Amino acid sequence: MDKIKIIIADDHPMMRSGVKSVLLADPQIEIIAEAKDGDEAFNLILKHQPDVALLDVEMPKITGLEVVRRIQSENVKTKVIFLTMYKAEDMFNEAMDSGAYGYVLKENAVEDVLESVKSVHQGKYYISPLISDYLVKRINTQNDLKSKTPSINDLTQTERKVLKLISLDKTTQQIADELFISYKTVENHRNNISKKLNLSGTHSLVKFAIKNREKL
Repeated sequence: MDKIKIIIADDHPMMRSGVKSVLLADPQIEIIAEAKDGDEAFNLILKHQPDVALLDVEMPKITGLEVVRRIQSENVKTKVIFLTMYKAEDMFNEAMDSGAYGYVLKENAVEDVLESVKSVHQGKYYISPLISDYLVKRINTQNDLKSKTPSINDLTQTERKVLKLISLDKTTQQIADELFISYKTVENHRNNISKKLNLSGTHSLVKFAIKNREKL
């Protein structure tokens, strides 16, 4: 079985040592590097590209949040788990928004860290059970937003046809001729589509149509 390659980053040596001892008790785990600040963590992740990086949220030089943003901009596939003392929901959401796969409270690290690494390595998300309700609330909020976000499904069949022709770079007159309706009716359809999709300006409508052409 391939080993799970890990980098640990925390400015507290005792924390790194404790987490390391828990992980190394499992033969599947390989610690390939340790970092004492965010800048060092970023450079080590860039160099070694481990499977998983365990990062403290608050570190000297740059934060763990900034490390995640930077490795994503470099297209590094390392999955990040935050090890943190912060239980605040807003910090949790910011961490998950940054692209992290895990959020483990330091007070529960001994119990949670090994399971979090294995779960995240498999592409799953892992949150310390103590704050698991944050994840439930986050998912519910995202689902609510998704249901309220205007989409192509809100359009009538005729509006979808008009949008499809817009995506094919047809002019208003060409659309009118093809659908056997008046120029003014096409303009009304364009305005209604823009309102339903919260689009402002002709260019935004064209861009949306082209981007979603395959769905029409």
